[in-house]
Amino acid sequence: MRKRRNKSTADISLAPILTAIIESLDQEGRGVAHVEGKTIFIEGALPREKVTFRSHRIKLSYEVANVVEVLKQSNQRVTPQCRHFGLCGGCKLQHLEVAAQVANKQRLLENDLWHIGKVKPENMLTPIYGPTWGYRHKARLSVKYVEKKQRVLVGFNEKATRYVADMNSCEVLVPEVSALIAPLQEMIVQLSIRDKLPQIELAVGEANLAEAGLINNRPVIVLILRIMAELTAQDETLLKAFADVHAVQIWTQTKGPDTIKPFYPQDNASLPSLKYSLPEFDLTYPFKPNEFTQVNPQINQVMIRRAMQLLAAQAHEKIADFFCGIGNFTLPIARSGAQVLGLEGLANLVDRANESAVLNGVTNSQFGVADLFKMTPEALTALGRFDKWLVDPPRDGAFELIKSLDASNSPQRIVYVSCNPATLARDAGVLVNEKGYVLKAAGVINMFSHTSHVESIAWFELA
Repeated sequence: MRKRRNKSTADISLAPILTAIIESLDQEGRGVAHVEGKTIFIEGALPREKVTFRSHRIKLSYEVANVVEVLKQSNQRVTPQCRHFGLCGGCKLQHLEVAAQVANKQRLLENDLWHIGKVKPENMLTPIYGPTWGYRHKARLSVKYVEKKQRVLVGFNEKATRYVADMNSCEVLVPEVSALIAPLQEMIVQLSIRDKLPQIELAVGEANLAEAGLINNRPVIVLILRIMAELTAQDETLLKAFADVHAVQIWTQTKGPDTIKPFYPQDNASLPSLKYSLPEFDLTYPFKPNEFTQVNPQINQVMIRRAMQLLAAQAHEKIADFFCGIGNFTLPIARSGAQVLGLEGLANLVDRANESAVLNGVTNSQFGVADLFKMTPEALTALGRFDKWLVDPPRDGAFELIKSLDASNSPQRIVYVSCNPATLARDAGVLVNEKGYVLKAAGVINMFSHTSHVESIAWFELA
């Protein structure tokens, strides 16, 4: 193998093509190899493959590279289904067989629990996974007007850049939404504000045949256009025509989230509303297009079933649901008969949770607004004693909440749902090594198939 030297970013074009054996995948789905004692992260490589690569980012302790050629291919390598794979940065693992994707995520979870939290679960749960294509019901698409080509691009960003990928479909979006990408490009290029529309946020809800005279099973689709200038009369005509032809609702956002409002149709009373359901618990949740809901409703149903099994809520118990959002877990817990308190930092989500409780006839739940990132032992104790907790924080985890546990406020059981294995591992380390809990079980949830995103769930029991 040719000798190499540490290069600055100024001369990376001179980086040689070298050979490596891939040992594993990292948290971003890149192949990991070691060459002459240096760690190399190689995009597009899979474990046990022999590849040639060229580095494009060279640091003293590591390098980031792209595959030049796969010399010995993994038997888990598959042909990506999406024609835009390799350009679009939305999915990095389509070249890896789905079961192997899930197994790698499980390995990453176990490694983080041990290396960060110094904990090992007594049992590893069977991974949760389901639909792998057409599953994504929420997304933010970037929009870019390319003046030289008189074209508009609509899609996700290219891999490792801020450029918008040139794409006309997306295999992980709901098919009805994927089919809108090309028509959106054709429509937006005709707008006077085509260069002042940087983003489209989309939300998909279940079809409701009883609403607005729907005669098919087409889902409810809302597009929020982030507009940075006033619409002209011609713009409005084009947008309304697009909404009519493609059976979508168009909303607009001019500044912050509080400026999001329906544009067309404007008669809210006649619009089919966004909602999702949990048939197992006889629950329906209305939501606004910019409010947080899980992107994969099928996996969400299985995740809630797993959480309820681990929590084992009883009618006589008092249970807290921290970071409750719109009550995704709170209301299923309430169906057990337990008294449930849901706390959430965003007042609009608490309002929606209360709305859902009333809609579903749930009377044994209560919701409140609280900044859980500033929790203290005194504030936690003031909430009262709970038999069990359900914790579902954002990527930052629940560190202050977990640190606030003491003998006066510790529940017997905690079920922790995580979207970041590193912060779960950190918090698990506190629970097990400082707060007297045992990590009974943990496992992954493949909420975002074909991506490196790791969702997981863990069960802690007070020793």
